[in-house]
Amino acid sequence: MKSREYKATTYNLREGIYMVKSPIQVSGMGNNIYILRINNKSCSCRKWQTYTLHYSHVLAVCRENGSRADTYVPEIYSQQTYRRTYQANFHPVLSVNFWRDVPLNLTFYLPNMKKERGRIQGKRFQGEMDYKNPNSLPRCGRCRMPRHNRKNCNNPGPSNV
Repeated sequence: MKSREYKATTYNLREGIYMVKSPIQVSGMGNNIYILRINNKSCSCRKWQTYTLHYSHVLAVCRENGSRADTYVPEIYSQQTYRRTYQANFHPVLSVNFWRDVPLNLTFYLPNMKKERGRIQGKRFQGEMDYKNPNSLPRCGRCRMPRHNRKNCNNPGPSNV
């Protein structure tokens, strides 16, 4: 259903590149453009590479060029692979009486659940400071100059006259 809302146009037929445009929604979102390379099985939104299954952008392109969507499904998800997986004979598990005892020498340690006392010390300055850029350095509370603080400030500060 979602693929019907997308508008797919052919960008380069020989290379298999298509442009898919999402519709404008009531909230003002949408109107996004995605580049889908059908021969490489990749899309600029990265969903096809991540999930390996086709989704609404691919279905919109298949509707545009008249191809079948199942041709772009990976071999691992095909019916032939499914049938080959389960064609072997499976034997039922024997009763517990026939199980062998396996000696496992496992030692379990309980985690330390005691809460430590005191305040957690936070970082004074977040992020990395760029010493070549004076705007990113901490400034003095008295004179507002970088590279020192109020405790070791030699400047008189602003006058209140």
